[in-house]
Amino acid sequence: MRVIAALLLALTLGLAASVRAPAWADVRIKDIADVEGVRENQLIGYGLVVGLNGTGDKLNNNVFTRESLIGMLERLGVNTRDQVNVLSTKNVAAVMVTAELPAFARSGSRIDIAVSALGDATNLTGGTLLVTPLLAADGEVYAVGQGTLTTGAIAARGAAGSVTRGVPTAARMANGATVEKDVPFELGKGNSLWLGLRNADLTTAQRIASIINKTVGPIARVTDPRTVRLELAGRNAIETLEAIEDLRVEPDNAAIVVIDEASGTIVMGANVRISTVAIAQGNLTIRVTETPEVSQPGPFSKGGSTVVVPRTNIQIDDQHDRKLGILSSGVTLRDLVASLNALGVGPRDLISILQSIKAAGALQADLEVR
Repeated sequence: MRVIAALLLALTLGLAASVRAPAWADVRIKDIADVEGVRENQLIGYGLVVGLNGTGDKLNNNVFTRESLIGMLERLGVNTRDQVNVLSTKNVAAVMVTAELPAFARSGSRIDIAVSALGDATNLTGGTLLVTPLLAADGEVYAVGQGTLTTGAIAARGAAGSVTRGVPTAARMANGATVEKDVPFELGKGNSLWLGLRNADLTTAQRIASIINKTVGPIARVTDPRTVRLELAGRNAIETLEAIEDLRVEPDNAAIVVIDEASGTIVMGANVRISTVAIAQGNLTIRVTETPEVSQPGPFSKGGSTVVVPRTNIQIDDQHDRKLGILSSGVTLRDLVASLNALGVGPRDLISILQSIKAAGALQADLEVR
């Protein structure tokens, strides 16, 4: 009986292993699409940082810093207009403050800000940002920033040199600004919602609409490669979005090769294919090495002198061992990379090869050179 039970258990496990569970798609809808209208707003402001340890702006070189300092002191009841010529503090710096106002941010909530030096200040570490209004594109003040700065950079200077790690003239302040004004937006005000794909693709948009219609009901329709329209038809917008945002789809990617010639970086998508093509790659390298030697006269010789005798060694490498490689039609990205690596080419040579394959019409992908 135990043997029979063991056999039955083995058969059960084998059947379970043979029946494959449906594979989950790659990503959730909320990771590749946004609800149109729900967006961040950029804020910007101009302010002063004080309390620097002699690393601020030189007032003689930065008129805007000097005038801002004088204007701030006047608002506080201190008149320095008659003493402009003797103002020589180096503990003040003019800065630009930027921030991202999140969607649905309410008055009183806190947001992060970034502070960057505007003049010739060398280090903002330890400074204090004074009250700085942050404006949006409409000119209205939506937040106010203030607080102590931390750059995370290291700067050391001596008589014969200096060492700098990081960027001491740029700082980021967590929760450094308070929201003063809301951005009015009502989600689901009408009878429709629009999902905007972050990477426009008609196939991906159609897959999103199909999984939504299958799960929630026939409410989704593709209007263009970037937009999927949701007809609420009396449904609650929040509940509808909550029901679809965790649905998973497999996004489709365009066949594209991105080349950054400055850094030698090459990025290829999984759908890149090439037609049958033969590739030969090689360079002529000539290496000249000078190893001069000293020649001295023999002992007890007359009229001899010590001279330097040149020794030149010339090596020529024509890379004759590299063969003509053939890439078959329709190879995958894995095969393409393996074949090119087999030729022994580096990133710089690979860029030239890809450009030549594209010029020959064998690269079935878009080639984007930056």
